[in-house]
Amino acid sequence: MSIFGKIVSAIFGHAEAATPDAAAATSGTVAPGAAPVAGATAAPAAPVDVDAVLTALAAKSGQQLNWQQSIVDLLKLLGLDSSLDARKQLATELHYTGDQNDTATMNVWLIKEVRQKLAENGGKVPAGL
Repeated sequence: MSIFGKIVSAIFGHAEAATPDAAAATSGTVAPGAAPVAGATAAPAAPVDVDAVLTALAAKSGQQLNWQQSIVDLLKLLGLDSSLDARKQLATELHYTGDQNDTATMNVWLIKEVRQKLAENGGKVPAGL
């Protein structure tokens, strides 16, 4: 599974765990007008409140993670590999065209792109994120 697919699975899986009927309601399709990302899991029928899921995970984690602005912290919060190699792989998956050795710029792009792709794949992402 792709790294982005793991992100989607982790977030949407926690949302489904919180609402048992969500698993039965999963349609297996991507939200209307959204382009699926290779390796992403099927989008849920109802939008998943990404902020609520991640806020709940952060509260349970006991760590101070800036997941709203840091791709590294988001990956840590989800229990995924946050290494530079993993982030470079994610950048490649999401078609980053910048210099992957400029990690600060790449990381900023990644967090924004992940939020955008979550929205395209059935996530409800607040405009302020």
